[in-house]
Amino acid sequence: MTEVLTSDTELEDVESFRLRAREWLRDNVPRAEGGAGGAVGFAAGGTREEELEDVQRNRDLQRLFFDGGFAGICFPKEYGGQGLSPAHQHAFNEELSGYQYSARIQVPTFQPCASVLLEFGTEEQKRNHIPAILKGEEIWMQLLSEPSGGSDVAGAQTYAVRDGDEWVLNGSKIWTTGAWWSDWGLALVRTNSDVPKHRGLSVFIFKLHQPGIEVHQIEMLNGAKEFCQEFITDLRVPDTDRVGQVDDGWTVGIRWMYYERSLGGRSPFLTRPAVGGFEGAQGDGMLRLARKAGRLGDSTGRQLVGEAHALGEVSRSLSGRISTRIARGDITDQAAGMGRVFGGDMGVRSATIAYELAGSSAAAWDADDADDAALGARGISYLTRQAACIAGGTTEMSRNVVSERVLGMPRERTMDKDIPFKDVPKGPPAR
Repeated sequence: MTEVLTSDTELEDVESFRLRAREWLRDNVPRAEGGAGGAVGFAAGGTREEELEDVQRNRDLQRLFFDGGFAGICFPKEYGGQGLSPAHQHAFNEELSGYQYSARIQVPTFQPCASVLLEFGTEEQKRNHIPAILKGEEIWMQLLSEPSGGSDVAGAQTYAVRDGDEWVLNGSKIWTTGAWWSDWGLALVRTNSDVPKHRGLSVFIFKLHQPGIEVHQIEMLNGAKEFCQEFITDLRVPDTDRVGQVDDGWTVGIRWMYYERSLGGRSPFLTRPAVGGFEGAQGDGMLRLARKAGRLGDSTGRQLVGEAHALGEVSRSLSGRISTRIARGDITDQAAGMGRVFGGDMGVRSATIAYELAGSSAAAWDADDADDAALGARGISYLTRQAACIAGGTTEMSRNVVSERVLGMPRERTMDKDIPFKDVPKGPPAR
């Protein structure tokens, strides 16, 4: 594992840092509505202007944290970070519970995009982009999925052809959350079709809004439009914006996938409440839901709340154990896939528990009644619950990773192994 977070030998002790953070948060950061979580998330049915306003609020919050000396706590000082340890970040995240924070910017801007830049980017790339990310000036998205590829990101058909000191890119990426309001993209593309698919990939970074890119929003079942498809036509990218070696993009990609699967763990690069967010919602969030739905008086409701609380506790313990053992070198970093599998299953079950607690109000509700609409939102979450096993890489792919790279089981036979990518049967790339 190559997460070198700081080179300083003398650090502020964690408890002094915690007290300083607690005081700063109290004096400078708005409390989150409802007193928990603080995440500013995606909402179906909002206008374009409302979503852009929310994005700007996230940028402003990130700048507030940067100016206060609490952005990029584990990022090296030379790139605008604080140069502190994961323990300092964890302490800050614990103090952050109940306050607003830049939820939109954490994923995927910090993890995995900034994490990949820190590990594989050139010195120029890191100095150009990491400070801007920490200030909230640049929001990044990862461009992995393609219309013809599903979860097989190594089967990318978006291709780049070298032209002097530039590369010319053509193809399409899809399911990019928030691309229409973001600034930069980290993309895995094909640069060589004469070798097997994993050996002919390269990674590039580029602005999302420029000639050569059309960003289209995709309307979902619940009316949300945060997912996008990008159509790339003769986009010229300088070779200085290549990350890693030519045709060795899968080396970058393996670590990229690790960072993505680590989102449920204790990533030292993320600023978000340690109590609250998805895991915290298993306990306190479900308790509030049961109270709102009038379910605290029946044994079934209490059992459901207890199950949700247990899921959250198991998730925290599992992610902490995996992260600690990976950091010590006891297990391969691909063990992050275990957390991904549990997180997907937990997401599906949690949405089901919330739906069962909300009862009939999750199937039909009065949109003019705030409490009723809050319960109704659980019905929408239930309809889209399987997304927890798809977003961030499917749990099926993570099961393969765990079985092959952690448990050492034989790799499943595939028809494209050791075959030049150009000879692999495939459908035409979507345009």
